[in-house]
Amino acid sequence: MASRRPIGRTRTGARSAAARRAGPESEVVVIGLGRFGRALSLTLGTMGYEVLGIEAEPKLVQECSRELTHVVEADGTNYEALRQLGVGDARIAVVAIGTDLEASVLTVAALDDLRVPNIWAKALNERHAEILRRVGAHHVVLPEVEMGERVAHLVTGRMIEYVQLDSDFALVETAAPRELVGRTLAEAGVRAAYNVTVVCMRPAGGQWTYATYESTVAEGDLLMVAGPITAVERFSELP
Repeated sequence: MASRRPIGRTRTGARSAAARRAGPESEVVVIGLGRFGRALSLTLGTMGYEVLGIEAEPKLVQECSRELTHVVEADGTNYEALRQLGVGDARIAVVAIGTDLEASVLTVAALDDLRVPNIWAKALNERHAEILRRVGAHHVVLPEVEMGERVAHLVTGRMIEYVQLDSDFALVETAAPRELVGRTLAEAGVRAAYNVTVVCMRPAGGQWTYATYESTVAEGDLLMVAGPITAVERFSELP
């Protein structure tokens, strides 16, 4: 995005301590700096990416300028403003606009017109997500829906962490069940018995390590298991 000419006020915030990556592959545009966009931008910054934050609300621009390297006050729905900012040179752009559905849709459409090759967008519901896809979003996330589904799995069982990888496949962190304690994974026949795979293990007070057939399960171990959702749910409920 070397051709960027900022529109409106450009504010420079604290630079991330992470080593900066080089080249356009490392540059991400985030439009909308509410709670979601702000958290996303900060995390990308700590990962070493150059982030250009675009926000129309002056108060949010002021707040974010203390945390982000590049913050611009501009209207994300304005094609010309985005073009002059050099957004069309970006490899990735994220539309993190919250409740303003019209602004969300118009911003995605403007990014599509600029031929940004990788457009991500936040949606409030499935209908909103479908509209965003139709106007050019390549990837749509529904954070409230996804978080609700994740928490539902966590509060109803012994799961410590739950990540759904596909419509019927998940990765789950759970305490080792008593019936596995003192046995190797091969002896317990975990995959055959429970239709899940133990990916890695962490002993109490220790660090995560890859699991092998020779790994012995001890009391207090945490296991990261992968498999069909119903299977990992059953496994996590074992006493």
